[in-house]
Amino acid sequence: MQGDGSDGDTSLEVPGIIEPGDVELDYPVPFTFMDLRSIGVAKDYDLVVIGGGSGGLACAKEAVSYGKKVAVLDFVTPSPQGTTWGLGGTCVNVGCIPKKLMHQAALLGEAVHDAKEFGWELPDPSTVKINWTRLVEAVQNHVKSVNWVTRVELRDKKVEYINGLGHFADPNTVIATLKNGTEKVLKTDHVLIACGGRPSFPDCPGAKDYCITSDDIFSLEKPPGKTLIIGAGYIGLECAGFLKGMGFEATVMVRSVVLRGFDQQMAGLITEEMTERGIKFLQKCIPVSFEKVQSGRILAKWKNTIDNTEGSDEFDTVLMATGRRALTKELKATNAGIDLDNSSSKVIAKLEQTNVPNIFAVGDVLQGKPELTPVAVQAGKLLAARLYGKSHTQMDYTNVATTVFTPIEYGCVGYSEEAATQHYGADNLEVYHAFYKPLEFFIPQRSPARCYLKVVCLRNAPRTIVGMHFLGPHAGEVIQGYAAAVKCGMTFEQLENTVGIHPTVSEEFTRMYITKRSGMDPTPQSCCS
Repeated sequence: MQGDGSDGDTSLEVPGIIEPGDVELDYPVPFTFMDLRSIGVAKDYDLVVIGGGSGGLACAKEAVSYGKKVAVLDFVTPSPQGTTWGLGGTCVNVGCIPKKLMHQAALLGEAVHDAKEFGWELPDPSTVKINWTRLVEAVQNHVKSVNWVTRVELRDKKVEYINGLGHFADPNTVIATLKNGTEKVLKTDHVLIACGGRPSFPDCPGAKDYCITSDDIFSLEKPPGKTLIIGAGYIGLECAGFLKGMGFEATVMVRSVVLRGFDQQMAGLITEEMTERGIKFLQKCIPVSFEKVQSGRILAKWKNTIDNTEGSDEFDTVLMATGRRALTKELKATNAGIDLDNSSSKVIAKLEQTNVPNIFAVGDVLQGKPELTPVAVQAGKLLAARLYGKSHTQMDYTNVATTVFTPIEYGCVGYSEEAATQHYGADNLEVYHAFYKPLEFFIPQRSPARCYLKVVCLRNAPRTIVGMHFLGPHAGEVIQGYAAAVKCGMTFEQLENTVGIHPTVSEEFTRMYITKRSGMDPTPQSCCS
């Protein structure tokens, strides 16, 4: 996906610690690092990291490699439904890792049906059911093993782990509120904000009382049954996809558009595919209220924003996927004078440095940056190397690849077609596209109707590629390699001169020749056409 809209220039010669004047800041700097050093504040640590997620841990481990004394604060406030978890942050506990495992469980269920067509003698596939309790146990066992390994690694690397909720007293003082309510005062030269965010709830009756979020679904003790998902971002669609794949009814409520911020042609194809698989969509609707009825189910009421008609239905589970809020209120960021975005309350930073020069931020808490685990990890490592290792390398937020693990997976890197059109102008772009037929779809007669890919590039030679989009099997594995090529400035001439590996789905990118401008049919006649 596109980064923060910057031009991607990372050539600035920035020293390990950014001093005022090294880069042009958009805000006044109240004091400099030299001011801090001259004050002679007694310190306990070189660096205090608030947040034990991927970005914070990466920065902490890199910092101790330079001989610095580092503390990591991490504390999980229970969700409204009482769910909590261990060290490692959102990705490990309630994000990428359990999500991908449940997506895999759904794919395996689909493979059971395919296997029979490939000659495997199996029971009637219609009798094969998911054991939700066993799945959750397996997923949580893996998550807990990662929690344990993470704690051991911090101990081995001499990073002090404090199971406490951190907040600012001033720019150089962090207070850790421990589980027993006592407070620990930490004096430090530098602070890294890496506290991420938590799911938000709409302001309607019963939402927090009766609804769960992605914080709860991966450890849910009982099968979710008939489920309503509020929100059509990637979290909502992924959850709806794996739940339906496991045999549970799933309905998605869409307030505005599906996959806002992603390429909308691809989003439309995903919606069509999910609808064909039996997932229902309530378009242009917003929730009104939720209440528990005598049967134990949740009565959900909603309103259509176009014609104001109202609807309702009963569900076993309602999952909120209506966005995430930054935890800067709990952080008491204003105590340190940190500038926050007025609408999102996220941290405003230049090259990860806030307006308070000794305070930095990485990860989902940053305004205008991709909310992706590898982004936080890379930014954290590079920041520590600049602060303590005399590195000049800055984080490049442009051309970051990502994948949406819907039933038909979607991988992308660079600009969406809409964003490229807005940035470069339609007349300056060429869009190559194609449908294709994965070989493994033929024998079980699976529909390849929405296996589709496109390349957005500049029209003039050498036709530099500015966006790549792929719908189909193994989308993440496919797009990862092409992401490196796009990062290196790959042109369409280079892509079309690359010999593909046959038969794979990834080779389809090397076989493209039809442009949208031509109006030709992008549907192939055979797998080798």
